[in-house]
Amino acid sequence: MMRMDRLFKPRKISLIMLAILLLWLKTYIVYKTSFDMKIENWRQEFILFINPLSFLMLIFGIALFLNRRRNQYILLTSFLLSFILFANIVFFRFFNDFLTLPVLFQTSNMSDLGSSVHDLLNWTDILYFLDFFLLAAVIKHRPPFLKENESYTTGSKRVYYLLAFAITFFNFAISEAERPQLLTRTFDREILVKNIGTYQYHIYDVLLQTKSSAQRAFADGRKLVDIENYVHSKQTEPDKELFGRYKGRNVIYISMESLQTFPIGSTINGQAVTPFLNDFIKESYYFDNFYHQTGQGKTSDAEFITENSLYPIGRGAVYFTNSQNTFRATPRILKNEGYYSAVFHANDRTFWNRDIMYDNFGYDEFFDVSSYTVNEENSVNWGLKDIDFFKQSMPMLKSLPEPFYAKFITLTNHFPFTLDDEDMMVDLYDSDSRTLNRYFPAVRYMDEALKLFVQDLKESGLYDRTVIVLYGDHYGISENHNAEMAEYLGTDLTPFQSTQLQRVPLIIHLPGQKEGQTISSVAAQIDLRPTVLHLLGIDTSDHIQFGEDLFSPSRENMAILRDGSFITDDIVYTKETCYSKVTENPIDNSDCELYAEKAKMELDYSDRIIYGDLLRFYDND
Repeated sequence: MMRMDRLFKPRKISLIMLAILLLWLKTYIVYKTSFDMKIENWRQEFILFINPLSFLMLIFGIALFLNRRRNQYILLTSFLLSFILFANIVFFRFFNDFLTLPVLFQTSNMSDLGSSVHDLLNWTDILYFLDFFLLAAVIKHRPPFLKENESYTTGSKRVYYLLAFAITFFNFAISEAERPQLLTRTFDREILVKNIGTYQYHIYDVLLQTKSSAQRAFADGRKLVDIENYVHSKQTEPDKELFGRYKGRNVIYISMESLQTFPIGSTINGQAVTPFLNDFIKESYYFDNFYHQTGQGKTSDAEFITENSLYPIGRGAVYFTNSQNTFRATPRILKNEGYYSAVFHANDRTFWNRDIMYDNFGYDEFFDVSSYTVNEENSVNWGLKDIDFFKQSMPMLKSLPEPFYAKFITLTNHFPFTLDDEDMMVDLYDSDSRTLNRYFPAVRYMDEALKLFVQDLKESGLYDRTVIVLYGDHYGISENHNAEMAEYLGTDLTPFQSTQLQRVPLIIHLPGQKEGQTISSVAAQIDLRPTVLHLLGIDTSDHIQFGEDLFSPSRENMAILRDGSFITDDIVYTKETCYSKVTENPIDNSDCELYAEKAKMELDYSDRIIYGDLLRFYDND
């Protein structure tokens, strides 16, 4: 008769299974606590729970074939996977997105990101590696519940991997049933992670990068024909009164770092956050339904969109992944009209690969950090303060031959939005988000810098002969601060509201303009290039571009965001849900189908142009 102590003897667990269970459990906890992923039903919850398992079984299963180095392999693999997971956590805290391979290649940016990354880290983050430390302790102390090193038969290895592959196929099958055409939705990384898992997503991302690299090699001019026909079919006639009215005038672009629309006209404790912009709007054209369309390239994406009227890519930044492409950017177009072009940005010239891209775009001069005097007194956070930046830029601007096309990129209103005490012109906001609290004073400081710069333009005489364009480059407050934003706005932040928060200000002041006008039709950064070129009298009917003149009476009022969301004057589509702008509530998705096809097609066409470097086959001279 079997002895009772044997019957109830606790079963031991192998180190492989312990590593899988710990990392599986940790990944699911991270899904629920660190990534803001919307779960709609029990099937999605089940998929989210099981999706790490198959990969973990496959990767840790390699240890079955190791004898001498098995424990070291398990421990190293646990650490590497934990680090990948943690890197996504930190990235998600600000960008509300997941890492991609092109982003990891942007190593030249790392030295400038120190203060931002530091602000995203917490001492409690060490807990994300708790399972690794536990595994290390188990290997060292060999507790009774751990199986001693054992050899595995060929049959047991075969069974193990059959089970792992079965779970993989099961995961993909139910994910495809829940989200049809799952692997074609590469623009929506949240859906990919929710369904195939963080680790499998990164493998898929590597495959996409390989595919993207091959696209250029196999591209030819025939792939441009359909795109050319499409963009030319959607061209609209410019406003007859404004077209060419400012021919030969100077143009100044100012990229307002991280400025969204919601601070415009707002107050903190009775103090105006943007007093200068409030007044400047009264004598300019102001577009209050203007959306940023940036992806992972952020400010560099905003530059790319406004210069080329193309969409950014869904993974990484064009400035890094396709810097050697042929582009027909605004500076090169204006060079044919006798313009001299320059960029002013008090940062390292290699940040975001700008030195290469600006040369590619046709800029004549780049005034980088070496052109400025930067010290501890006049710099904060990311570098030279905006007031000093504009002040030091004026002599360089006045030295440019006219007509000129000049772009200024501000720095101070950048995450983590820190300021010196003497630069605080409004009080900190009071909420549980340090980021939101510091945002308003940083915006106020930038507003003051803009006021002083415009005063200098007036004193120099440039103001009355220059088209001035101020635009927000991307959001400053990510969705990770939705609770505090909801408190500030006094409303629940639904996906509809979150999409509306992607609005950034666009202000266009024309020479001699005294009376302003607010234009509320939907527009986006991609529309800026044809708008400005038409003001200067340059015909764009033969250009490959996806934007439309903002002053055209026949333009289609639509903004397509890089994640596949889109906005019209009547509807908003985001997170696979169609919303009415009137009620702000979901409506039948069929009401969005026509626009959804257009959005998908334009993003696809733009991606083909960039990945295939198709503009090298197009000659519109």
